[in-house]
Amino acid sequence: MSSGPDRGTDGTDGIDAPSSAMLSALRSILRPLVRLLLERRVTFPVFAALLKETMIEVVRARLSLAGRRLTDSRVSLLTGIHRKELRRQRSDPAVERRLSAGASLGALVVSRWTHDRRFVSEAGQPLALPRTMPADGGPSFEELVASTSRDTTVRSVLDEWIRQGLVELDAQDVVRLRVESFVPTGDDEDKLYFFGRNLRDHAAAGVHNLLSEGEPFFDRSVFYDRLSRESVEELRRVASEVGARALREVGQRALELQRRDAERSEVPAGHRMAWGAYYHAEPEGAEGLGEAPTSDAGDGTEPDAGEETADA
Repeated sequence: MSSGPDRGTDGTDGIDAPSSAMLSALRSILRPLVRLLLERRVTFPVFAALLKETMIEVVRARLSLAGRRLTDSRVSLLTGIHRKELRRQRSDPAVERRLSAGASLGALVVSRWTHDRRFVSEAGQPLALPRTMPADGGPSFEELVASTSRDTTVRSVLDEWIRQGLVELDAQDVVRLRVESFVPTGDDEDKLYFFGRNLRDHAAAGVHNLLSEGEPFFDRSVFYDRLSRESVEELRRVASEVGARALREVGQRALELQRRDAERSEVPAGHRMAWGAYYHAEPEGAEGLGEAPTSDAGDGTEPDAGEETADA
């Protein structure tokens, strides 16, 4: 793999990607997903049926948004799916999976703890919080949980989080956050919810850029090869620290703006946003398959280095 200039998904290089390039990109995307399908016993017929249902769903939604006439003939023409299949799918609508109450509360509380300026230090770090309201009226873990939900007890949240290792309670009855993002433990369905939501939004940003639907969304990555396992692990730590700081900063500003918009009734507030960070490393040649490395030896090619962008 050779290094090169920044590459975008909005066509700024003036070259229209041929269909073979489109298929190649889809193949790259599908490789790690197929690995997950195989591990979770999702067979090809099941996946094919899901793909068919999703194509129909998206075409119908896009035609409705555009105010165009919605007929089975038009949907069939755009998707290549027979009209009888369209009728069957219409009578068996998909049900969207929702996040469990426990994971939803956990994500909200950790987000508030790391983004709300009442619960963070001047340096932007989550404060160690007294379990109950202190005499001076300062912030507490009790206030944090109550400000997010009144449908559960503070003690039950604290006990579960201690069990999961998310927080620790010291001898002075002070609660300290041990992580800066909520990752469900033990509940595979909740992990799959976040997996699907995050990849959906990242893919939607890339599709927006490829279709030139407006100002490109920020979508960039840094890539290097010819690295030892030790170097990869050091970069993992660096990326985690930098990513956590960036997520805190964006999250704090987003919370401030959300509160401001809630006070301005004359301004519509019907949009949402997502911004994230990820880190991935694997042996050269694995290409998303998660293969175990055999050695750190090179293959005689020049090392790859650069910054790859998918927004412009």
